[in-house]
Amino acid sequence: MAPFFIYTGVGLGVPIVYIFRNAFLTFQGKFTFSNMDLLIHGIYLKGFLDSLLLSTITSIIPGILGVFLAYAIVTSNSAVLKRMVATASAVLANFGGINLTFIFIAAFGETTGIITVWLNHIHLNPWSHGFDLYNFYGVAFVYLYFQLPLMVLVITPALGGLRQSWREAAQNMGASNWRYWRHVGIPVLMPSILGGVLLLFGSSFAAYATAQTLTEGTVTLAPIQIGDTVAGNAIAGEANVGFAIALGMLVVLTITMIFYGLARRKASKWLR
Repeated sequence: MAPFFIYTGVGLGVPIVYIFRNAFLTFQGKFTFSNMDLLIHGIYLKGFLDSLLLSTITSIIPGILGVFLAYAIVTSNSAVLKRMVATASAVLANFGGINLTFIFIAAFGETTGIITVWLNHIHLNPWSHGFDLYNFYGVAFVYLYFQLPLMVLVITPALGGLRQSWREAAQNMGASNWRYWRHVGIPVLMPSILGGVLLLFGSSFAAYATAQTLTEGTVTLAPIQIGDTVAGNAIAGEANVGFAIALGMLVVLTITMIFYGLARRKASKWLR
């Protein structure tokens, strides 16, 4: 286990200690609470709250859609379809950054996007109805591209763990399809669903490259603000506020992963 602990300590432990230390230091190295105070006021608070809102939206919506999509795949009789979806989900769940931004601009750009041009021919141009790829909700729309496949990957094993004997037993006792899902299927799946939503929340909350390249920093998100301070785009005396933002994100992600672990632990007993 020594290589694992050494690797983890160097890759995670040392940066975390560095973040904790600098979050309470001025740029001159003096102890201060001013960085944390800035985090809960003004533009930095807005960036943190916007990140929480974005993560909530892009975890609940794909979380719900992912369950239905995964169920359709699991109940399909096509083994080829199952393998194709599993492979595609694994690839798309890790697809982001500049490449993803380019794809969406090419597809949904205001004037030259392929899909936008097609929809414009039938007088359904989304930009004419308030759609904007480069604002907060445009970022949320793009995030669905990798969040939905991630949910499919997470929830598929749980759906596969629903035993046919449970449905047959419920039917033998006179339960309708709705009663089966209400009293058996949904309660069994709920820990896995909650765990998947929490995982999506953490994934979205920490994402940086896609939002940065899509909006060029015009949307105030906590990861983008950290990137700005690292690049030196900070007001005098606020150079270390990026460490305070990172500390706040660490707290949120730690809480999220604790609840995710509890949900997965509860769900695992049904997959044995």
